Amino acid sequence: MSVADLAFYAFAIVTVTAGLLVTVSRNPVHSVLWLILAFFSAAGLFVMLGAEFVAMLLVIVYVGAVAVLFLFVVMMLDVDFAELKGEMARTMPLALLVGLILIMQFVLAFSAWQQSEGALGLRQAVTPDLSEIHNTKALGLLMYDQYILPFQVSGLILLVAMIGAIALTLRHRTNVKRQNVLEQMWRDPAKTMEMKDVKPGQGL
Repeated sequence: MSVADLAFYAFAIVTVTAGLLVTVSRNPVHSVLWLILAFFSAAGLFVMLGAEFVAMLLVIVYVGAVAVLFLFVVMMLDVDFAELKGEMARTMPLALLVGLILIMQFVLAFSAWQQSEGALGLRQAVTPDLSEIHNTKALGLLMYDQYILPFQVSGLILLVAMIGAIALTLRHRTNVKRQNVLEQMWRDPAKTMEMKDVKPGQGL
């Protein structure tokens, strides 16, 4: 067994184990830390595949931004873990039933899976030859040359979804305090601030 095989098995085992611990950890902070480890291990697998650019994107975007954001949100939220555990115990039978159905579907799908003779050649024909062109340039040519229309359409769909989410959350509801930025900018300091002459030994 070569060093590459040992590295692959090491990264694969760490990725699967960390992904499992993300779901079974009782502490959300520990779950986020296991998720970061899974991202690092997946980046190692991408490096072994020769996709260094995708590996660096995984580390920079998901570990450096998304996972750290998850960690800050989980640590700042005041979560009642006892209540969450009670709700999880009530929904555990339904979750086990759904998981069993998903496992059965995967078994049926993989048992009946058949690969056509020309599938491997068709997949290899999409990507340029990596011996002649760098993988970063090959990825750019695929996304911004061959598949520019699906790429732009997916970007527009995400933009519309983001605008829709913002529009749904910005409904003006009664009895809800909102921040008025213009009112704060145009306020008169003479009316909003009062100077008090505090004498020694006296309070306000």
